[in-house]
Amino acid sequence: MENTVSQLREPEIRATYLSAEELTLTASLLFQAYHDDPVFLDIFNGDKAGYEQRLRASIREELNAFWQAEQPMVGLYLGESMVGVACLNSPDERVSSNRLWHWRLKMLLSAGYFSTKHMIEKEKKVMSAVPLKTFHMLSFIAVHPLHQHHGFGHYLMAAVNTVLETHKGSEGVAVYATSGKFRTFFEEANYQFIKDVTVGKVSGALMVYYREKPTKSIPANVE
Repeated sequence: MENTVSQLREPEIRATYLSAEELTLTASLLFQAYHDDPVFLDIFNGDKAGYEQRLRASIREELNAFWQAEQPMVGLYLGESMVGVACLNSPDERVSSNRLWHWRLKMLLSAGYFSTKHMIEKEKKVMSAVPLKTFHMLSFIAVHPLHQHHGFGHYLMAAVNTVLETHKGSEGVAVYATSGKFRTFFEEANYQFIKDVTVGKVSGALMVYYREKPTKSIPANVE
C-alpha cells in the first residue's frame, strides 16, 4: 500500500496514511475534536472527575488498536501541519465488535470497567444497524479547531473515498453522526440517512455512503 492516499488539487494540501510517529499528534487532535461529543460525555461520565483522563485513554487505545490491526488512518496536512484526520475500520476479521483482548485489558485499566463495557456496547449497536454486509466504518473524523470552516473536512472525505476505492470488496462507508451539523456535513458528502440509533442517553444518525446506489430505498426507522 502506497503511503500517499491522494494528492489533492492544492499543492500544499496532502492526505497520507499515518505513521506510528504521528499517533501522539493524532490523539491530541482527536481529543480536542471529541471533548464535547455527546456519546463520549455519556460513556465516560463527563460530569464526573477524571473525564478527560478517561477520554484520553480511550482515544490512545483506540489508535493503538487501529495501528496494530493495520486499519486505515489518514492524516490531512497543510504544508507540514496536520489539520485533520480520519480513522476507518476496514471490513476484515482483524477488528471486530468484540475487540482485541489487549485493547480490552488496557481500556479496563485506564478507563474503567463500565466505560469499557459501554464503549463496546455502543460499537456493537451501531455496527449491527448498518444495512451492509461488508463495509468500512468511519470511527473518527476531525479537523483542527484552528482550521475549521475552510473546506478541509471535504478534503478528508475525498481521502476516505479513495480508501474505499482501494478496497473493492467494501460496499460503502458507515458513520454515526451525533449532532445535526455533522448530519448535514455527511449529507453534503452524499451519505444517506439510515435511521436514528440511541446509545445510552444519546441519539445519533446512522448514515451510509454507498459504493453503488441501492436498488431500493432504505426505510428510515427510528429507534
